Amino acid sequence: MRKKTCKLSLAALAASTILAGTAQAQEGPIKIGVLEDQSGDFAAATMVKVHAIELAAKEINDAGGIDGRPVELVTYDTQSDNRRYQEFMRRVLQSDQVDVVFAGFSSASREAYRPIVNQFDGLAFYNNQYEGGVCDANMIVTGAVPEQQFSTLIPWMMEEYGPNVYTIAADYNFGQISAEWVRQIVEEQGGTMVGEEFIPLGVSQFSQTIQNIQTSEADFVVTLLVGAAQASYYEQAASSNVGLPMASSVNVGQGYEHKRFTPPSLKDMYVTTNYIEEIDTPESKAFVEKFRAMFPDEPYINQEAANSYIAMNLYKQLVERAGTTDHDAIRGVIAEGDVCYDGPSGEVCLDPKSQHMSHSIYLAHVGEDHSIDFPKVWENIEPYWLGEAECDLTQNDPSAQYTPSNPPPAN
Repeated sequence: MRKKTCKLSLAALAASTILAGTAQAQEGPIKIGVLEDQSGDFAAATMVKVHAIELAAKEINDAGGIDGRPVELVTYDTQSDNRRYQEFMRRVLQSDQVDVVFAGFSSASREAYRPIVNQFDGLAFYNNQYEGGVCDANMIVTGAVPEQQFSTLIPWMMEEYGPNVYTIAADYNFGQISAEWVRQIVEEQGGTMVGEEFIPLGVSQFSQTIQNIQTSEADFVVTLLVGAAQASYYEQAASSNVGLPMASSVNVGQGYEHKRFTPPSLKDMYVTTNYIEEIDTPESKAFVEKFRAMFPDEPYINQEAANSYIAMNLYKQLVERAGTTDHDAIRGVIAEGDVCYDGPSGEVCLDPKSQHMSHSIYLAHVGEDHSIDFPKVWENIEPYWLGEAECDLTQNDPSAQYTPSNPPPAN
């Protein structure tokens, strides 16, 4: 298995910074590959990511670029198709010679392209909420992970509504691993899983699932559904008078279902998210204002938009501190442990062991009229699980994904 040492000595970093600074004065733009779903099943949640990257690129270029070099975006529509992720990832790394790639919505797409990033020793930002566990020095993750979302959400729901939990999840790695986290936390809290179903992507009819939930003794339903087809569940459940509160790590914060569907389809859904546009802080309001000034027709500014905007500014900071786009030098900066950015969701910091972000987590509650309120905020939760489970990218790089039932091997 490939191993990489990610620490650089301060002397080596200083030398590379001086040399790179001289060379870059003669160089062209910094090229950023953007592989996102501008069409296909996930486009409703992901087109806004492209716009967030374009907004950040404009602001960076208007302010003089990155280390004096302009940003150039190399963008491809991946059409919610994992084969296109593989095709375009090879293209941007081999032919387009980009310096970094921002790529992917679904975890399946990330796992489709991640081996290619590793093959060419590229650097990719994954700017999505996801099921967690990726320990890979070629990946920087800005989205929230289960120990930030489920460790807050599930105990709160159990205390508020009861211990009996029914999970419905998309049938691929995101849904399966997220459901494993839910199952583990429910059991740790003394609750009971009264049902668990995995729904294939593309399924849009939920009559049997709804019947199963209604005949269970569930106190609430955990919904981990993704894509346009699976979102049909909410209106069907409402018309069938399921009447149970819902908990999610992915809905509302990504697909803004509370805006897309008729009230009260999402009544009493609770979502843990690191950002949505209803957050009432000066930083969030300023972000929404400038976003809509550039993209007045944007239907909703979701957590992935904020994550992508943050990622652009983090990359700028990393390159300027390293004095180069060289990946080893950038990893050396990350290893220093003080890479932070104060953006739309407040201050976030990059964990050097896992290369995941700290976040404040907002509990968003959908009212009967689909308005949003925030019963609870958990401040500055670190992505602690991977580091505690022996993932340390400052020491070695397994380029692997782990789960609670399959943690990193002990050193």
